[in-house]
Amino acid sequence: MDVSRERAVAFRIAAQGLGRVDDDGAAAVLDLGVQHLGPAAAIALAARVPGEPVTPADRGLELAWTHRGAPHWHEAGSLRRWADALRPLDDDDAAARLVWSGPDVERIGIAPLAAIDQVAAAFAAVLTAPMTKGEASTAVSAVLPRALQYDCVPCGATHVRDQVMRLGAVPAGIGLDPGGRTLRLTPAPTGWTPPSGPGSPDAVAGLVAAAVRVLGPVTTADLAAWVGTSPGLLRPAVEAAAEDLRQVTVEGRRAWVAADRLDLLADPPTPPRLRLLPPFDPLLAGRDRALLVPDPARRRVLWPALGHPGAVLADGEVVGTWRPQASGKKLTLAVTRFDGGSWPGPDDEALHDEAQRVAAARSLRLARLDVA
Repeated sequence: MDVSRERAVAFRIAAQGLGRVDDDGAAAVLDLGVQHLGPAAAIALAARVPGEPVTPADRGLELAWTHRGAPHWHEAGSLRRWADALRPLDDDDAAARLVWSGPDVERIGIAPLAAIDQVAAAFAAVLTAPMTKGEASTAVSAVLPRALQYDCVPCGATHVRDQVMRLGAVPAGIGLDPGGRTLRLTPAPTGWTPPSGPGSPDAVAGLVAAAVRVLGPVTTADLAAWVGTSPGLLRPAVEAAAEDLRQVTVEGRRAWVAADRLDLLADPPTPPRLRLLPPFDPLLAGRDRALLVPDPARRRVLWPALGHPGAVLADGEVVGTWRPQASGKKLTLAVTRFDGGSWPGPDDEALHDEAQRVAAARSLRLARLDVA
């Protein structure tokens, strides 16, 4: 099947539940996980699930450092699955996910997979009650080799290297609790056993299949970039998932889709008229950014180095950005259209409806909507 860019984007929008047809529309996104960044996950759910917006915690989702070490909300009880599916396949894969170069590995003097396991063992030894990240870092650092720590000048102390700490948390069964003023790490469930040895391609195939359902059509290279590794290192897991995947071409590039979604790709529904997507929304998370936003100048606006805005999705195209400003219980949204476009207009009913959903997802009242 040869697929146009427009059809591929329409398919991805539908596959991610942005049609907001029923409560099951976001099932694939929730199966993979929704990144946590303040209220972003609640806004991402509000863009997909009909009815009054609810927080991820209200839906019974659980938070953990999973994909690329970033905090993601997942279905309750799925941490065991992700501990296995996120296991690096070998030391080279572990080094890629840790963002360690060859000189880094040589200087540290500990094999990357062993470093992750040492952090997991340290977590199991010291995290017996909820701790803040700072408290956990101090406790874990006290039982780790000096090579896995760095000098923190502002603190005047040493801390465990951040990415190895994050990647060592899930093997140790460590969750996250964002309910207080400070994010807290929570102990492993009773009877938790960490994975050992290199990851199994069959287990990591579960990660590949879940990601393809949300990010497809996706090339092996873009999928590997999303995972945080290289195409060659991820290839055994892609091959293990092959029974659940099918290959198509998008504008001449070979890409994977879920085998049971070929009919949807052949005839995707018309995209919704308007959605306001938060920064790091699953639709914005793919590494094939040129597919979603072909114009390089627009991509630079939507994905800056710091301070990502939200995206205005209209009729299957990203037509602008939005930024919130809260004051007390009031919320102001500033929408900026690309290139001085004329749509959506400041009086557009769909825009106002979506702005109201964003405010409700943050438990705020929409006070003003500015459109430029």
